[in-house]
Amino acid sequence: MPANFSHFLSVLGQGAGVTVELTVGGIIVATIDAFLCGIILSRSRLRILRFVVRVYVEGWRGSSELVQLFWVSLAAPTLIGFKLVPLWAGILVIGLNIGAYGSEIVRGALNAVPREQREGAVALSLGPWQQLRKVLLPQAVVEMIPPFNTLFIQLIQATALASLINVSDITYQGKQILEPIASQGQFTLILTIMLVMYLILSLILTGIMRLAELAAARWAGRPPRPVPLRLWARPAAPSAGVGGPS
Repeated sequence: MPANFSHFLSVLGQGAGVTVELTVGGIIVATIDAFLCGIILSRSRLRILRFVVRVYVEGWRGSSELVQLFWVSLAAPTLIGFKLVPLWAGILVIGLNIGAYGSEIVRGALNAVPREQREGAVALSLGPWQQLRKVLLPQAVVEMIPPFNTLFIQLIQATALASLINVSDITYQGKQILEPIASQGQFTLILTIMLVMYLILSLILTGIMRLAELAAARWAGRPPRPVPLRLWARPAAPSAGVGGPS
């Protein structure tokens, strides 16, 4: 085992706990934000409300996440009179940024529900909330989860930005122990441990999202999608009479 390996692992492990807090908090904020904005964009009859939400979504999607982070942590306190704790500022910015992207997933999934399903809900005299809860969401959520999995993995990667406002996550802790080190071997070791930690978090999240997809499929009454385990497709057998002996 390389020298100081246990020390590096311990220090970076402390940062991993903070990264998990950023990730869980960001996912909660992003999910609430995405569903709220996506439902308004898809179902609201108030044009002014859809316009306000659209401006909000495009503003968060179209500007730099790093600048947003600095603005909330450094510029906003001069306007609102108090400063957020760096951890909460990171959760808020990362969650709202990813949530803006997620709102388009929600909107698209709701709009993709077949028209016949919506018309059937109206024929059953279901109100707007009942249509959403009993007909639209059960079918749409199944389609949302795979792209949300990708977004949440991007959220894990974005948590590294919080180190720039002194949130002691994996990246921040890594920088602290990298600065006094001159050995190239130890430098490579620390960065490798950091990469593996982010990879493990992403794999755990992917497993959780797969379970969520199975649960959503049962909720919608659909058979679960098979997960291919092969890294490449097996070549198909030639059809009878095509390319075969005459």
